[in-house]
Order: sequence, then C-alpha cells, then structure tokens
Amino acid sequence: MNTRAPVSATALPAALNSPLWHRIADHTIGPGDVALSFTARLARENRWTLAYAEQVIGEYKRFCYLAITLGHDVTPSDAVDQAWHLHLTYTRDYWQDFCPNVLRAELHHGPTTGSAADRNRFYHQYAATLAAYQAAFGVAPPPDIWPNAAQRFQRDPRGVRVNLSDVTFLPRRVALALGLTAFIVGWLAGRII
Repeated sequence: MNTRAPVSATALPAALNSPLWHRIADHTIGPGDVALSFTARLARENRWTLAYAEQVIGEYKRFCYLAITLGHDVTPSDAVDQAWHLHLTYTRDYWQDFCPNVLRAELHHGPTTGSAADRNRFYHQYAATLAAYQAAFGVAPPPDIWPNAAQRFQRDPRGVRVNLSDVTFLPRRVALALGLTAFIVGWLAGRII
C-alpha cells in the first residue's frame, strides 16, 4: 500500500516508470487463497497493524528494486529486513517466481558476521542506501520504516524479539519506582523487626 499522494505518470521518477518496478509493484507475495496472508503474518509476527505491514511490504519492494538496479550492495532497514526474512521462508514464491520472473536475478541475503568491520560496512552501506532511495524515487524514505543510520546501527540492534506470553513488561519509570518502593519497604521492615 502506497500512502504517498498520487503523481502524474510524466512526473514520476524513472524508477517508478521502469518495467522492473512495475513487475515488483504488481507482485503479490505468497498464495492468495490462505487464511493467513503474507501481510497478516508479517503484521502478527512483528506486532504491527495491517496498514503498517502493507507499508513495510511496499518499502521492501523498493529495496528490492534498489538491490537489483544500483550495482552495489544495499542494506535494508530493520522493518524491511523483517519482510525480506519472511519472504525468504516462502521459498517457492521467492526462488521460483519472485527472483526469476519478477527481479530476473537472484537476490541473496547476506547477514553480518558480527565483526566491527561488518558493523562499519553495513552502517555506511545503509547510509548509501538511504541516499540512493531518495535519488531513485524522488522522495526521502519514510523515517518510521527507514530510520537514519545512527538509529539503525546504534540504537535498534539493542532491541530483541520476545514472546509476550513469556514475559511481563513494565515501563522503565514504573520498574524503577517499584524497585525503589521494594527497597524502602524492605529497609523499613528490617528496622521495625
């Protein structure tokens, strides 16, 4: 789903007029006759709304366009990477239709080795991807899906995915207040006894 205002075909950036872009944009990921669609699964697994998952899929498609056309490595945002990871699990769609018929090229996922050199490489690659996005599509990438490189590689990697049925979350202030209260109650109880 593209939430940007419509633009006349003559004003569109060349990327959005290309046959490759039309093939990518028109591609529906996964089978359509299932109870849990690709979009619904992406939303469920990431605790996103369906509307946000649709936006992420649109940005994943833009990322795929950049990956095929730029001639150098590109790095996705975390949200786009989640869409890519899920698409890779739809192996028949990804390898038997999307890559050969839509992209007309293989698009492999190369995860980090975790080294400092990789962190530096991916940081700069991501910044270059953001610049290439704006050049190709004529607009800045949406920051709620494509945060700046500092957030993507300094703040976001500290996030973890958890099963919410296994844990209880408290806002930091509430946890600190409860901890302080428990300490004070324990200290007072020790003084009274």
